Amino acid sequence: MTTFDELLAVAPPPDLRRSTDELKRLKKELGRGPDPEATRRQHAKGKLTAPERLELLFDDGTFTEIEPLRRHRATGFGLQDRKPHGDGVVIGWGLVHGRTVFAYAHDFRVFGGALGEAHAEKIHKVMDLAEAAGAPVVGLSDGAGARIQEGVTALAGYGGIFRRNTRSSGVIPQISVVLGPCAGGAAYSPALTDFVFMVRGTSQMFITGPDVVQAVTGEQITQDGLGGADVHASLSGVSGFVHDDEADCLADVRYLLSLLPQNNREMPPVAPSDDPAERRTDALAALVPADPQQAYDMRAVIEEIVDDGEHFEVHAGWAQNVVCTFARLDGHVVGIVANQPAALAGVLDIHGSEKAARFVQTCDAFNIPLVTLVDVPGFLPGVDQEHSGIIRHGAKLLYAYCNATVPRISLVVRKAYGGAYIVMDSRSIGADLSFAWPTNEIAVMGAEGAANVVFRRQIAASDDPDATRARLIKEYKAELMHPYYAAERGLVDDVIDPGETRAVLIRSLAMLRAKKADLPERKHGNPPM
Repeated sequence: MTTFDELLAVAPPPDLRRSTDELKRLKKELGRGPDPEATRRQHAKGKLTAPERLELLFDDGTFTEIEPLRRHRATGFGLQDRKPHGDGVVIGWGLVHGRTVFAYAHDFRVFGGALGEAHAEKIHKVMDLAEAAGAPVVGLSDGAGARIQEGVTALAGYGGIFRRNTRSSGVIPQISVVLGPCAGGAAYSPALTDFVFMVRGTSQMFITGPDVVQAVTGEQITQDGLGGADVHASLSGVSGFVHDDEADCLADVRYLLSLLPQNNREMPPVAPSDDPAERRTDALAALVPADPQQAYDMRAVIEEIVDDGEHFEVHAGWAQNVVCTFARLDGHVVGIVANQPAALAGVLDIHGSEKAARFVQTCDAFNIPLVTLVDVPGFLPGVDQEHSGIIRHGAKLLYAYCNATVPRISLVVRKAYGGAYIVMDSRSIGADLSFAWPTNEIAVMGAEGAANVVFRRQIAASDDPDATRARLIKEYKAELMHPYYAAERGLVDDVIDPGETRAVLIRSLAMLRAKKADLPERKHGNPPM
């Protein structure tokens, strides 16, 4: 039998110094990145490289890359002669505001960022690590879709990503940052994540590109016109945030991460505030007109209530009749859902219901209390709304609120009519506390409409229908629409001075912070589609 010493004599151990020098040379080569010309082309398009983006995302010097030496093993179509290290994607982890975050970044300079088998396996690796560590994952997308030369193995790689997106949904925050093309199957991963960011002029998302659209339908359109940042931020609702450049975009990604917990088992981080908890909000009385038909900007109300007037709105350009935003009250993160009288008079419609439902679900998944500011005249009437499914889409918001177990507080700012009142987190669907201002009107419908229905025959038979209608409207308001009607019946916990709004909300949220609520045991719910 050959002894260990005899083996060493035949095959001496490698020179450690020589091996270390070889490693340093290889790492230096990796640090230089691909062909400098590819970097120049990337910059010429107004885009940063994958390493530059990661540098902006993470705290200085904290990013740790893994699998930088990974190479594909595909053959054919010349791929066997092109085996760059990293295979077109950079993965790893680092710190954002001192907390662990995982990320992957497509490198467009390598195979156009196209996804192949090895590329996909790297992304699978970092997503699995994020889930295991209980930390957020950020995907920086800038790729040409599936690597055609690798065929079905590339498509299977996308399937693995989608499965992990779904498995981690509601478990860890998932953020997609689209910084270049994101076409075909690649577009579905951002759609499965919690938040999507895009940049004007360089970000595009679509299932089928302009050439295919023209070939099939005859429609001519540019990439930006079909799936650019503004399209998805204002028309489709796919993107929650849109920016003019990558630096601002990634700065906001960092800010969003500062508002979210690491996972669904933690509470959002608390940031001490110099804004006094008992600060009066007397300006609210002037911000909200007494006339229920007069418009105003609900954002001004939110800014008066929250810490330092700061809030971070999601989907600001889409479904603007509803405001969904993150803010802090006494340093604690809250999610605020509010009707917006400055857009469509604040009615609920299909898009507004979908937007608010998604936001409520996200807050509930990540232990973020909900504050709902109500000023809603009802659901938007119309044949198009009914035929497009306002019933099932409106039910999404109803389902989301009824299913939410986080602390929930609603405040009727001015009016709340009909089914929309119920849906906007009324006491009847489970709000923990419900408050109202002295100017509130809670009713089945506005007094004018109600009088025309209830007193239709009396008005028609009157010698002076206009005078009779005015008198009956006044009587209806006095009987059923006075500010204390709902409070007398226990449907509002208190009618409060607008100047005390901030203090009341903060005290109420502090009391509810230890709230424990369990849903019935089930595999999962079956929400409206």
